[in-house]
Amino acid sequence: MKTIQKLLVQSKSKSLLQWGKQVKQQVCGLEELFYENGNFIEKTAGKFTEQASLIVMAKQFTSEQLDNLLTLLNNKSKQAIRLHYPELIENITVMRFVLSSNPQTLKADIDKYCKENKMDFALMNAFPDWQKPGLVLMDMDSTTIQIECIDEIAALYGVGEQVSTVTAQAMQGKLDFNQSLRTRVSKLKGAPVSILKDVADNMPLMPGLLELLKGLKKAGWKVAIASGGFNYFADRLKEDHGFDAAVANTLEIQEQQLTGEVQGEIVNALVKERTLSELAELYNIPISQTAAIGDGANDLLMLDASAIGIAIHAKPIVQKKAAVALNHLDLQGALCILSASNSAKSWA
Repeated sequence: MKTIQKLLVQSKSKSLLQWGKQVKQQVCGLEELFYENGNFIEKTAGKFTEQASLIVMAKQFTSEQLDNLLTLLNNKSKQAIRLHYPELIENITVMRFVLSSNPQTLKADIDKYCKENKMDFALMNAFPDWQKPGLVLMDMDSTTIQIECIDEIAALYGVGEQVSTVTAQAMQGKLDFNQSLRTRVSKLKGAPVSILKDVADNMPLMPGLLELLKGLKKAGWKVAIASGGFNYFADRLKEDHGFDAAVANTLEIQEQQLTGEVQGEIVNALVKERTLSELAELYNIPISQTAAIGDGANDLLMLDASAIGIAIHAKPIVQKKAAVALNHLDLQGALCILSASNSAKSWA
């Protein structure tokens, strides 16, 4: 049984991609690669049973970091780990590991390791299948775009501080969302409707959004917005960037001014959760093929209802409860997770 332990030790400063190529060159015809008891092996002694998958990604990922990660995983799981060939996705190095055990404390240990190494990760018992149709449902403010639209409207109207304080508390889950939204919108009474266009014309997209949308479309996935913000902005994003659907609140307008009221049902956490199931049914997509992305407390139900909930630069309460938390990468991290879930296990 061939081992390549010496290769890793001798090339710790290499990038993971360089190391992967070197493994291919040194061990010809390698179908599968496992790590067990400190050694790289081609086959495990016993039957290998998949219990969980780990995807780790970073802008810089060295073979030394791989060595340290494998040591951690081996020490915690005490069982064989299958390594998939490392990939470069949107300039991010990504590697998938299939685990034959998933101890309760493992996620916390990986989280600590990744924070120390400026990496992001996803540890799941099962991921959606990238090769089958799926659905991604995204929050808008501070997720799809880098701003909170209501705060921008308020700043232009001269009531920015009054509104932004309430927004921050609402996103942290410290206030009832419906009441906080009505309170904030009431401060906008009398604002000219032209302010909405000013904000919409200058919405900064979240880095990685266009790459994510392109990747999802290429894979045949649907992508939609469910926002506690406003449909003026969500619809603009839908039109400009090809989202399949957008659900958000409606600002009441009379005589070219905001009335300070919201029309119709408020899009809160329950509505976002419901939207996920409604869109999945509409597109005939099973919940096991869904992902949700958000940053605030208002997104937690949606994140939990999906097959994989991804928090992006999120509030502490959301990072703690979400299945996945992106802290170092932007939306390209979500694309890495979804697409790498089907990475090749063959090294040949």
